[in-house]
Amino acid sequence: MSLSAKRVAVIGGGPAGLMAAERLSEAGAQVDVFDAMPSVGRKFLMAGRGGLNLTHSEPAEPFLARFGDRARFVQPWLQIMDGAGLRDWAHALGIQTFVGSSGRVFPQEMKAAPLLRAWLARLRGQGVRFHMRHRWLGWRGDKLDVDMPGVDSSGVDSPGVDSSNEDSTGLHVLRFATPEGEARHAADAVVLALGGGSWAKLGSDGAWVPDLQTQGVPVAPLRPANCGFDVDWSDHFRSRYAGQPVKSVSMACGGPARQGEFVISGTGIEGSLVYALSASLRDRIETDGSVVAMLDLAPDWPHQKVMAAVTHPRGARSMSSHLQSRLGLTGVKAGLLRECASAEDFKDPERLGRRIKALPLTLRRARPIDEAISTAGGVAFEGLTAGLMLKAMPGVFCVGEMLDWEAPTGGYLLTACMASGASGAAGVIDFLKAQA
Repeated sequence: MSLSAKRVAVIGGGPAGLMAAERLSEAGAQVDVFDAMPSVGRKFLMAGRGGLNLTHSEPAEPFLARFGDRARFVQPWLQIMDGAGLRDWAHALGIQTFVGSSGRVFPQEMKAAPLLRAWLARLRGQGVRFHMRHRWLGWRGDKLDVDMPGVDSSGVDSPGVDSSNEDSTGLHVLRFATPEGEARHAADAVVLALGGGSWAKLGSDGAWVPDLQTQGVPVAPLRPANCGFDVDWSDHFRSRYAGQPVKSVSMACGGPARQGEFVISGTGIEGSLVYALSASLRDRIETDGSVVAMLDLAPDWPHQKVMAAVTHPRGARSMSSHLQSRLGLTGVKAGLLRECASAEDFKDPERLGRRIKALPLTLRRARPIDEAISTAGGVAFEGLTAGLMLKAMPGVFCVGEMLDWEAPTGGYLLTACMASGASGAAGVIDFLKAQA
């Protein structure tokens, strides 16, 4: 069956929404993409400023494990588009990729803009229509007769219509605020790709939550993910080390330690190693009020070697000079040791050696949600069909970060967002075919 007579509205022009639009237009549907911002993909472009991390080259099993207790929901998406499939997709756009030393996958040029330009050119070539500065106003009535004044049979925007609730046509009515006034659009199916609640200035503001809740859609509270955490630094430490990277360390919080690097901020810590553990750190803080993360300042040195170096006679040298000479412990790492170890630790070389391998760092709070790279929480999977359609609203599908899942940075987050868009599009296609 051809979908050429079907119209699908995609609300949200991030990676998940654009991927849904691509798959739906390939299937023959007329697709209209709406976004509140002046252009699409703004958060995507921001994420790619330091080098766009498209995906990760990890094998399927450890890749899937990155999604924690939501892995069983994400797995069907990755069966439609996994990391290898995402690389093939980029190559078809003319964007070559490479695998970095960490296993992360990047475009050859390291930039997001060339990929987005090529992608939009493909979408426009497939007939996708884009409507910028269209802020969705939520559900104020969900069905419409296409013959009513103000909405033409093509479903294209028509400003200034009056209210109407429903008719027997089965078409969804979408209301938008635009610079020219209120506009409406009729569609056979709707894909919501509205993002989470972080980086509101780029469009992901979580304003959709109450609108869906009023329709009986279960929504878990939005929480920061891939975020930094507050630490009560001393004024001396903050003034001296804020902004400096802490490299080649490991961090643990009630589970296996992860090795990597993070950055000292004026309020605490942030960076890739912190983000990899942010879900467990955040959950522990929510339960206990704070959490102690254990740092290993010399992860490549066995415990016995560290103890031997620290307890080696130092003569007239200061402990700082001794640690620098024997362990290469200097700069921000030495500052962290001074900040977090006690005076008694420094008086006892054996205790100090143990602190170097297990330095307690108390984290007080997650940083505010709008500073987070992404969010946890969102539309609960219990309220969705396997095809990502809202059980409470037939014909309305949700994809991307607005669903209740999370993943660390490193390519996992972006891969699953785009895979969810492809999965949601498959659900729309099945739904529309069943309506014929």
